[in-house]
Amino acid sequence: MIVEYIRYRIDRARAEEFEAAYARAAVPLAAAPQCVDYELSRCVDEPECYILRIRWTSAGDHSQGFRSGEHFPAFFAEIKPYVQQIEEMRHYEATPVHGKGSSVPTMYDWAGGADALQRLTEVFYTTVLKDDLLRPLFEHMAPDHPKWVATWLGEVFRGPERYSRERGGYHHMVRRHLGKAITEAQRRRWVSLLMDAADDVGLPADPEFRAAFASYIEWGTRIALANSQPGASPPLEAPMPHWSWGEAPPYTPTK
Repeated sequence: MIVEYIRYRIDRARAEEFEAAYARAAVPLAAAPQCVDYELSRCVDEPECYILRIRWTSAGDHSQGFRSGEHFPAFFAEIKPYVQQIEEMRHYEATPVHGKGSSVPTMYDWAGGADALQRLTEVFYTTVLKDDLLRPLFEHMAPDHPKWVATWLGEVFRGPERYSRERGGYHHMVRRHLGKAITEAQRRRWVSLLMDAADDVGLPADPEFRAAFASYIEWGTRIALANSQPGASPPLEAPMPHWSWGEAPPYTPTK
């Protein structure tokens, strides 16, 4: 991806009409498949200054794909009166220097940390071994399997990176599913029993946490299902997935 920054200097008397024009321009912009997201910000210290940030799938997709595509004419018609007020328009590439602050707790902390996730997996796998559909998959699991699943979940939810340090990361988890031939019925039962266990151990029940939690469980179990099928050859060295509030790993669905 590439990030485009456009800096405008707009007379205060035109600020309202400028923002209204960009609100209209945002409709065709958002419809363009080359656009990832966008944001128009106004400077607090110098209100005449605006910054438009647009993330594009690539510089070429912006300069060739979008500008020669069906959505550009409607977009440009709205912003054309303000082109002369542009002070800077450049593309930027992201660097490895990035991160998140601590104003929003991680899902790991919100869930209750390692102790809460350990309780979750202990209760869950106790139930699994009593379930006729899932027991054949897990009846020979190692005694410490629930602990390592809790450790995996902890790292996925932005807790300590213990699974990567002590188990080898993503490739170890992928190999655990190869050749298992998990069925869709088993996947759904796994999800259902885990959600029941989350209730039983008192994981936070607020809609925001449970929605993000359920989102990862759906994603993870569907990946495991696909990787377990006969003849599957998933990538073994992919990075660890990380999950947050409304955030997921970059993913291109297969056709």
